[in-house]
Amino acid sequence: MHVVILSGSTVGSKTKTAMLAVEKVLQQRKDLTIELIDLKDYDLVFSDGRHYLDYTGDTKIVTEKLMQADILMIGTPIFQASIPGTLKNVFDLLPTKALEKKVVGLVVTAGSAKHYLVIEQQLKPILSYMKAVVSSNYVFIEEQDFHLKSIVNDDVHFRIQTLVEDTLLLKEAYDEMWKKKEDQYDF
Repeated sequence: MHVVILSGSTVGSKTKTAMLAVEKVLQQRKDLTIELIDLKDYDLVFSDGRHYLDYTGDTKIVTEKLMQADILMIGTPIFQASIPGTLKNVFDLLPTKALEKKVVGLVVTAGSAKHYLVIEQQLKPILSYMKAVVSSNYVFIEEQDFHLKSIVNDDVHFRIQTLVEDTLLLKEAYDEMWKKKEDQYDF
């Protein structure tokens, strides 16, 4: 399985720190191909309605990598009670059914516990619209869980471990269900 880890911000360090922790857990599985996309490292253009294959440069690279993934682990900070525009732009660059049959795990960094509903009211509806299968649990990490670009709360590490395991299990279960469905047809 091909797992793409997306650090969905071009500023700050907490989201990338969290996604590196996700990557470390994923690396325990030798049967996975893991790729980290940190939006800081790419120069994406704003979506203008073109088909994703019509973009060039970093924009084409990122969209194609996302389209080729089996599993997405998306990390996002919460800014001004919303996901960052850079992450929203990534979704706008993709076609509507871009995430069909892809399982998505979410990791959120925020300065306040009051922002947990942003994921429920903004990010999950976008992912559902794009046909993703979203893991029911996600990891919400607050400011106090970090110190010197490290996660210092052991519970956060445990929740990341659980999220990764649950997301992989969900992907395996859905693959089995889709295979049974496809096997019903004779062609």
